[in-house]
Amino acid sequence: MFRIGAFARLGQVSLRTLRYYDAEGLLRPAVVDDRTGYRWYSGAQLHRLNRILALRDLGLTLGEISRVLDEQLSPAELKGMLRLRQVEARQRLEADSARLARVEARLHRVEAENRLGDYDVRVKRLEPLRVVFLAEVAPSFGEETLGPIFSRLYPRLHAELKRASLRSVGPAVALYDDSTDEQAPIRLIAALPVGAGSLPGSDLGILEVGEVERAATTVHRGPMSRVGDGYQALADWADATGERFEGHSREVYLHCTGDPATWVTEVQFPILGTPIARAEN
Repeated sequence: MFRIGAFARLGQVSLRTLRYYDAEGLLRPAVVDDRTGYRWYSGAQLHRLNRILALRDLGLTLGEISRVLDEQLSPAELKGMLRLRQVEARQRLEADSARLARVEARLHRVEAENRLGDYDVRVKRLEPLRVVFLAEVAPSFGEETLGPIFSRLYPRLHAELKRASLRSVGPAVALYDDSTDEQAPIRLIAALPVGAGSLPGSDLGILEVGEVERAATTVHRGPMSRVGDGYQALADWADATGERFEGHSREVYLHCTGDPATWVTEVQFPILGTPIARAEN
């Protein structure tokens, strides 16, 4: 089970979007804590969210989306309908390549349901890090939002580090501010691990990232537009084990140069406390 902030990160949407879908009856939280009012979602609900987002990006209204979901279409029927609407979208919006990329990514995730065997989830300790960073606020999760921001931040980060005559001691890391305020904006942190030393005259910040005793990790191979498959694998693993994730994820860019098809990214999610009891079917 995941708090709304963690579920937003898994689904790569904004908190406002999840609240809106809740209010419209499209995606209710699995559990709402009567005492705190906190919303909790299950990993299985990502499948429904992916369908909603794919249908929305293909131009269906919320009413149409609701009817499609209520009809419980098979994956093959849904795939056929999405493919048809995708062709129509290409004809109407040939210049809107970014939107079509989002549709492809969401459709791929729907098609990959229940067969994400390429992802091996490992639990491990995350060592503490000392990083230099640049940060920016984003309106929502999702590659269409995060990609352009990180594309701006990392070149600046490398240039500032070079100007300070320092070198990174590890791969780039993307962090997200773990605010417990559900109304707070999403703060993206582009970071590079460094050794000891100061940064005189630099615009960079220095951040000490504490160790994480237990984190669920998996490796995504391919473009970041498909990294949601890795997040889905982690969500399915959490459902199967009864674990809960704490806060936001980290992304470690092990190899992200050249052809995006060859990129390698490790996705990490801190694990909260003791596994929860799972209901028997």
